[in-house]
Amino acid sequence: MEKDPTVKTICVIDGQGGGIGSAVIKRLNAEYGDRIDIIALGTNAIATAQMLKAKANRGASGENAIVQTAGRADIIIGPVGILMAHAMMGEVTPRMAEAIAGSGARKLLLPLSQERVDIIGVSSTPLPHLIDELINERLNHLLSD
Repeated sequence: MEKDPTVKTICVIDGQGGGIGSAVIKRLNAEYGDRIDIIALGTNAIATAQMLKAKANRGASGENAIVQTAGRADIIIGPVGILMAHAMMGEVTPRMAEAIAGSGARKLLLPLSQERVDIIGVSSTPLPHLIDELINERLNHLLSD
């Protein structure tokens, strides 16, 4: 089946419990409905299951799924740790981080990190406000092109 060129493919990548990805997916669905195709990519099966419960269109788990799918996305959304090898308590493998960073997709990263990394110039904003900014100031612009 041919992909509708007007429908953007958005990969939401998360690990551990999938809570960040689930919150993002709920808002994406509320905002855009069937105008987007949401793929939940979990670093583990629990994260993927939670994102599928949040109504992602489809989902997959693990290194190979992320490596293979990241290159086909129009937009990738996730916490900044998805670009760091060994982040998320070791769940992000070097191959995952490389595939995500090397993807031609636009990356919208939430500045949430459990790693020993401080991103200078970024305030500690609650997740719901970050998702509002992601939708209102970034995604609306990308999807209106």
